[in-house]
Amino acid sequence: MTLPEVRTFTPPRAFGDAISQPVVTPVITTSTPRSVPDLQITLRPAISPSLKARQYSMASTPEEKPKGGITFAHQDNLPKLPIPELESTCQKYLSCLKPLQTHREHAETRRAVQEFLQTDGPELHEKLKKYAEGQTSYIEQFWYDSYLNYDNPVVLNLNPFFLLEDDPTPARNNQVTRAASLIASALEFVRAVRREELPPDTVRGTPLDMYQYSRLFGTARVPTDSGCQIQQDDMTKHIVVMCHGQFYWFDVLDDNSDAIMTEKDIAINLQTIVDDARQTPIQEAAKSALGVLSTESRKVWSGLRDVLTRDPGSNNADCLSIVDSALFIVCLDYTEPTSAAALCQNMLCGTSEIEKGVQIGTCTNRWYDKLQIIVCKNGSAGINFEHTGVDGHTVLRFASDIYTDTILRFARSINGKAPSMWASTSPDPSKRDPESFGDVSTTPHKLEWDMGPELSVAVRFAETRLADLIGQNEFQCLDFHGYGKNFITSMGFSPDAFVQMAFQAAYYGLYGRIECTYEPAMTKMFLHGRTEAIRTVSDDSVNFVQTFWADAPGDQKIEALRKACQAHVNKTRDCAKAQGCDRHLYAMLCLWQRMQDDDTASTTSVSSMNGYSFEDGASTSVIGSPSKDSLFSQSMESHSGDAGSGGRERGDSVHSAISATPSQRGGAPQQLPAIFGDAGWDKLNTTILSTSNCGNPSLRHFGFGPVSGEGFGIGYIIKDEWISICVSSRHRQTRRFVDTLESYLLEIRRILRIAASATANKGMSRAREIDAAAAGTNGQEGKPFRPKIGNRIKSRGRLITGQSSGLGQGPTSTYNGGSSVGNIKGTGRGSVSSAMEESVVMSEDDEIGGYGFFDAGMLQQALKARQQGHHYHHSHNNESSSDDRGSQSRQRRSRRDVGKKLPLIDY
Repeated sequence: MTLPEVRTFTPPRAFGDAISQPVVTPVITTSTPRSVPDLQITLRPAISPSLKARQYSMASTPEEKPKGGITFAHQDNLPKLPIPELESTCQKYLSCLKPLQTHREHAETRRAVQEFLQTDGPELHEKLKKYAEGQTSYIEQFWYDSYLNYDNPVVLNLNPFFLLEDDPTPARNNQVTRAASLIASALEFVRAVRREELPPDTVRGTPLDMYQYSRLFGTARVPTDSGCQIQQDDMTKHIVVMCHGQFYWFDVLDDNSDAIMTEKDIAINLQTIVDDARQTPIQEAAKSALGVLSTESRKVWSGLRDVLTRDPGSNNADCLSIVDSALFIVCLDYTEPTSAAALCQNMLCGTSEIEKGVQIGTCTNRWYDKLQIIVCKNGSAGINFEHTGVDGHTVLRFASDIYTDTILRFARSINGKAPSMWASTSPDPSKRDPESFGDVSTTPHKLEWDMGPELSVAVRFAETRLADLIGQNEFQCLDFHGYGKNFITSMGFSPDAFVQMAFQAAYYGLYGRIECTYEPAMTKMFLHGRTEAIRTVSDDSVNFVQTFWADAPGDQKIEALRKACQAHVNKTRDCAKAQGCDRHLYAMLCLWQRMQDDDTASTTSVSSMNGYSFEDGASTSVIGSPSKDSLFSQSMESHSGDAGSGGRERGDSVHSAISATPSQRGGAPQQLPAIFGDAGWDKLNTTILSTSNCGNPSLRHFGFGPVSGEGFGIGYIIKDEWISICVSSRHRQTRRFVDTLESYLLEIRRILRIAASATANKGMSRAREIDAAAAGTNGQEGKPFRPKIGNRIKSRGRLITGQSSGLGQGPTSTYNGGSSVGNIKGTGRGSVSSAMEESVVMSEDDEIGGYGFFDAGMLQQALKARQQGHHYHHSHNNESSSDDRGSQSRQRRSRRDVGKKLPLIDY
C-alpha cells in the first residue's frame, strides 16, 4: 500500500477577488471521491519546526483514494447544501422570534428585517450564492472559523461527552481490561476508515456524508496567536495514554493500519503504565501535569506552547509532537464515581479535589485538544471529543461500533463463529512475524517534559482557573424509567418533539418564562453537511405550556400538546432539508464581515470572524444580551412607556467579534446590516435551553456544558423503555429543574392514560359495558350497584382491569388521591366516566409537584388592574379622603385581633 502524498496548500486570495472572478467548475473523476472539501483553508505559521511536517488543514486538496472502497462511495452523488430563499429565511426568522418578544420588540424586528430585505439582504444573498458555486458547502469555511477562532477554554464550552454503558460482562468492568478492549475495537474502526471498509451511514436508505470520519483520528486543535488550526497526521500509528497527569505512548498499528498488538498485549502495556504512574506521588505528579494547559484560553495556551518549544536543547517539542499526532488519547483515572451525575462530570471536565493545597482531581488528567477515551478505575468509560471537525452523530457511530465490537469479540472467544462488525480484520498479531510490523515500538515510553520555572507556574495557575470553572458548574442526571419511545409513539407523538415539549413545560412551570431554545438538526444528507438550528419555541409550544399549567381539561391539554409537537416535527423536517434560517443568516453575516476585512484577508491564512464564534447549540452573539422575556416583565413593560425598548443605534453594542471597524483600519465606516443590529438577533442567539438528542443503547448519558451564564445544557437519549437526561448549568437550581421535568413526565402520562382509557371504553362490547357498570353504579341516581343474590358468587374478588395496548408501565410513585389535573369530574353515570375515575385511582403517577398549576395570564391581569386602579385612586383622592381616614382608624382598632395570640411563658 503506497503512502499518500504530502498535502500542499494554496495561498489565500482577497475575498473580493474570490467572488469577482469567474468560477471554474472542478472536474471530479470517479476515482477521487468528494471526501474532502474543495474549499481551500491554508494554515497559519508553524508552531515549531518539529511540527511542520505534521500540519494539515481542515479542508485540503483531494488525494488519490484506493479504488473499490465503500465508505466514501456515495460522496460524488451527494447534493450540495442548498441556500434557502432570502424571503423564506427572513419569514422563518420572524416566526422564531415572535413568541420570544413583546409586541413592541417584534415590531422593531419586523422593521429591521424589512429594511434588510430592501437594502443589504439581496446583495449579500447574491454574493453568497456566487461564493458557494466554487465551494463544497457555503457554510463550511464559516463554520470552521466559528470554532477555530473561539478563544475561551474549550473545556465545558465546546467539548461534549458520551458516557458508555458498562460492559455487559461484569468481570470485564475493571479499568485495564475495559480500556484494552475499547482500544482494540477502536483500532479496528480506524482500520475500517482508512481502508474505506466502513459502511456508509444511511437514514431510511438515504446515504449520508462520511467526510467527518476522515478527520476523527490523528487530529489536534493547535492554538496560535491568530486563532486555532487543525493539524492531522492521517497515517499516525501510536496512541498516548495519560495516567495521574503523566504521558505515555506506544505504537499500535503498522504501515498498513493493521493492529500489531492483541487485546492482551495492550492490557499488559496499560498495567505497566498504571504501575509506573503510581511510583510518583499524585501530589508531585499534579505539579507537572501539563495536560491542564489545554484548558487555558486559546491565546494563553498558544503562548505557553511557544514557551514549551523555544529552547533548542529541550525535548518538549518532540513530546508535544507525539501528543498532537496520536490517534487518540486514553485517560486512565484513579477515581470511581458512583452516581450518574458524578460520572457525567468526570467525562465532561474531570473532578476537582484539593489535598494539602494541591489539585489531585482527574481534571489534570486530560488533553482537551484531541479525541479522548476515558476509563475510570471501576471500568466506567466515556468519550470526550474536540468538536471542530466532527459532530455528535459521527462520534456516536464510533462509540456504538466499538462498544458493540467489544461484546462481539468476547463472544468470538467463546464461539469462533460469532459475527464481526468489520468486513475484514487485522491479521492475528500473535501469529505474525515481528519483522512484518516495520519500524514500530510497542513498548510504552514515558514522555519526560523539561519543566522550567515558567511552566511550573503556568501549570499552577491553569489548574486554579480550571478549578474555578468546574466549581461554577453543576450537573444532574435523570434516568427516567417511567416510559420511553414505545409509549410515546403508541400515543401518536414524535419522541423527540414530545421530550422537547417536556423541557418547555418544565422550564415554564419553574420560572413562568418562555426562553430561546436550540436543538441541532443533522444535515449530513448533503455534501459536508453539519447541522441546522431547530428553534423549538413556537406559538403552538407557548400555547401548550400555558394550557398545561392552567386548570384546563385533560383533552384540551393533549390537543395543545399534539399541535406543539406537530409544529416541532415540521420545523425539524425543514431543518434536515437545510431550510432553516440560522445557518443562512450566519453565513451572510460572516460574508459581510469578510467584505469589511478584505484588506487584511490576504495577509492572514484564514480570513475569519476575529473571535466571533458559537458552539453547536449556542451563540456568542454580536449584540449585547437582551432582558428576560418573562410574563412578569411583559406585564410591567406594557405600562413603562419607552423604557427598556432597546433604543440603541444599530451596531453600537457590537461584540468584540466585529469590533475592528473599517474606520479603525483606515477604511470608510460600514453600518452593520439592519437585521444583525436589531435586538432580535441577539435574543435568538442567546440560548437559554441548549438541547441535543444524541444516543442509542450503547450510551448511558450524553451531555455538554451550559452555553450561557443563565442557561441549561441538556443532552438526552430516548430509548425504547426509558429516557436518560443530563442537565448542566452554572448553579441555576439544576436539581429542581430535573425534579420539575420528572413531575411533568409523570403527569402527562397520567393525562394520556386517562384519555386513552376513555377512548378505549367508547368502543367496548355490551358485555364489557355491563361489567363496567357493575363496577361503578346501577345507573339510578348514582346508587352503588348491588348484584342479585343468585349472581353474588360472580361479584366476589377484585376485578382485574386491563390497560389499553401501549399505555406503558414503569416503577413510579403511587397516586396520592389528590385533585385531578385535567379537571375531569365523574358524573356517576355511564361506563366512560367510571373507567376514567378508575384510571385516576389506579394510576401509578404522582400529582404534579411544587406549587401546582397556575393561570399564565392571571398575574398580567392583576398587574394591569393595579396600574388602572392606581390611576383611579389618584383622581378621586380628595373625594375619598375622609372615608380613608375612617377606614384607617377602624384598621388600627381591629389590628389587635389579627393573628393568634401566644401565651407568655415563665422566663
